[in-house]
Amino acid sequence: QAQLLESGGGSVQAGGSLRLSCAYPERHSSYCMAWFRQIPGKEREGVAGIDNDNTKDYLDSVKGRFIITKDNAKNTLYLQMNSLKPEDTAMYYCATDPFLCPSAPIGTWYLISDRFKNFWGQGTQVTVSS
Repeated sequence: QAQLLESGGGSVQAGGSLRLSCAYPERHSSYCMAWFRQIPGKEREGVAGIDNDNTKDYLDSVKGRFIITKDNAKNTLYLQMNSLKPEDTAMYYCATDPFLCPSAPIGTWYLISDRFKNFWGQGTQVTVSS
């Protein structure tokens, strides 16, 4: 069941920027939080994660371009996406998990048993044209 609410997706040309937002319940403020994306026909993959101590992790292909932040005063998670590429086109989802973020590579977080199973947003589409 979706308890998170994303916004900010849209269409942009390559090289452009978008900022995604995700509103979460106050009780999730200490949770591991992450952004995932999915292209039709492909497995969902973790893109950026942030832990309770603000430790951040990024998929290699977005390092230096995407920035994940959170504002617990506003109960909002953000993903600033810069220098967007056509291959960034996907449905983007935010998710939270009540434990410390996994130590595994973030690209595999969705595949970890019993992690990120309960709290998801409905998704927001990002389309990058060349």
